Amino acid sequence: MVEKKETTPGEEIGKVIHYFGKAMVAVVRLTGNLAVGDTVKIMRDEEEREEKVESMQVDHQPVESGKAGDEVAIKVSSPTKEGAVVYKIA
Repeated sequence: MVEKKETTPGEEIGKVIHYFGKAMVAVVRLTGNLAVGDTVKIMRDEEEREEKVESMQVDHQPVESGKAGDEVAIKVSSPTKEGAVVYKIA
């Protein structure tokens, strides 16, 4: 019998706490570091996708990076559910 081993998609760096549908922006409460240019994987239930962080805001001001404890807004290419886990993969 072969045991299936789950692999982690990368370093968990936060969770989506809010999604603005019209603007297609996800607000992520960070538990790790994230910077413009990083690639993330957003996962919830059976849904998963990769996004490159093109821009980021904190309190409606553009920033280049965020750290644990920050709530950052990032533009996403498709709807995202609150509670989705965000992993940094590159």
